[in-house]
Amino acid sequence: MKRFLSLVLISTFLISHNAFAAPKKPVVKSLKLLTTLGSSNEYSGLVTSGKTIIVYGNKGERSFAKALDVTGKELWNIALDGAAPSIATAATVDSAGTIWIAGSTSLLRATPTPSPTSSVLNPDNVVALPDIFTSDLDAFALWSINPSTQALGQYVLQLKSPILINAIAVDKTSITAVGTSGAVITADLAGKIAQPVYIGSDLTNFEAVVKHSDSSMTIVGSSSETLGGKKLAGKIDGVIIKVSKSGKVISVVRSSAPKAMRNWNSASTSLLLGGEVVTGSKIESAITKFSTSYQPAWSYRFASNGKTFTSGTTYAFFQSKAVISQLANWSPKSPQGLLITFDAKGLISAAYSSPVEEKEVLGLYSSKDLGLLCITSSAETVSIFTLN
Repeated sequence: MKRFLSLVLISTFLISHNAFAAPKKPVVKSLKLLTTLGSSNEYSGLVTSGKTIIVYGNKGERSFAKALDVTGKELWNIALDGAAPSIATAATVDSAGTIWIAGSTSLLRATPTPSPTSSVLNPDNVVALPDIFTSDLDAFALWSINPSTQALGQYVLQLKSPILINAIAVDKTSITAVGTSGAVITADLAGKIAQPVYIGSDLTNFEAVVKHSDSSMTIVGSSSETLGGKKLAGKIDGVIIKVSKSGKVISVVRSSAPKAMRNWNSASTSLLLGGEVVTGSKIESAITKFSTSYQPAWSYRFASNGKTFTSGTTYAFFQSKAVISQLANWSPKSPQGLLITFDAKGLISAAYSSPVEEKEVLGLYSSKDLGLLCITSSAETVSIFTLN
């Protein structure tokens, strides 16, 4: 009987111990190369249409868009603005499949009228007004592309001063672009552009925008000035701003680290945010899942270089440069691209790395037809990796 009771107790202990044992740490796997995209000096970003990859960027003073298949074969290539210097810096695709690309251009200007002089024979006082381009890229540009016919539309709004567009988002009725100087610019799907709304000054930079079903927006980035009555807490604060359809600020959430420089680089539609935290010589990626009321549900900090990109409620992609205790086999000798997968509770469930020769993480894009696309660059070439 004693022996039987001892066996029962030992069995109970083993079952109980196994039930509460720490879960196995995920093993980091390798990402799979899908294709390469060309020169890293010309690349700005990409979107997809079906299984077609549309790359946009800038070559010299000219912006372009080109389509590639999954093998990297070029299907078409068009100049976005053949008449003036321009840059393309952000893009999205609407529900009808139209590709929208935003950036900046220079509008054609006339020189001031010179005073007629008596030394020139000009009896009708006709004055030639040669056209010149400004070099300031001080006009907002929006291009639409039909991916089937490559029909190109261009819509332009003159601005008071140049801004850099960092992101655009589209819903059923409008497109919103955000960028430097706290600029928020909205256009309808016919290309009619409204006057910009400026939330802040050149001390504010917006890097991502999410449109919500009630037509409000979440805009994220960084600022070193008072916004919505919220004062600066650190050297530069990461900011999360809720904005109404009309551009009115509804709420502002700032980071609170007193000596840090912070920035939110990306925001998914489910409000998974990725950003950068610099404190002295220490650089980290911040990854935080927020509720619709901007309350953090869970958060991580990882030693890193460069920007952090997020997708859905699940993925974050950044350039990791140190051991991560939640992973079984991660101890990079130099900064290396790392994609982390989170479960519904925010626990790390999987991880994937890009090759060591990929020196920079450029983006993370979710495609219905191609899956998750991790964009990196080596010294010369931009590449797309997918999950194995």
